[in-house]
Amino acid sequence: MTNTKKTPESRDSQRGSRESQESHESHTPQKPQRPKPMEVLREARAQLAELTGMTAESVSSFEQTEEGWALEVEVLELERVPDTMSLMASYQVELDAEGQLTGYRRVRRYERGRADSRGGR
Repeated sequence: MTNTKKTPESRDSQRGSRESQESHESHTPQKPQRPKPMEVLREARAQLAELTGMTAESVSSFEQTEEGWALEVEVLELERVPDTMSLMASYQVELDAEGQLTGYRRVRRYERGRADSRGGR
């Protein structure tokens, strides 16, 4: 049979051990987690829409870079009737590693109903 009674000394040593472990964990710098790709996509669309006041309809390209993320977002710039005549635009959007928009620029404008004539893409 073993002695399982906790003496004041054993309780103090356990508490001290636990406190030093918690103290060490709270002071250890943690690497910020990169957001998940779907979180980045949603946040990029929302940020671009807020900045431009236009509806971000889709993301046509998406890649992770050393600095963060690079996307190409299709935006409805001018709604027309019929819908195939509406003006669309592609915006190149850059985000930092946390998913915050750092810059954007319009790279092309086109009618929704037109086929893409850039380099056979």
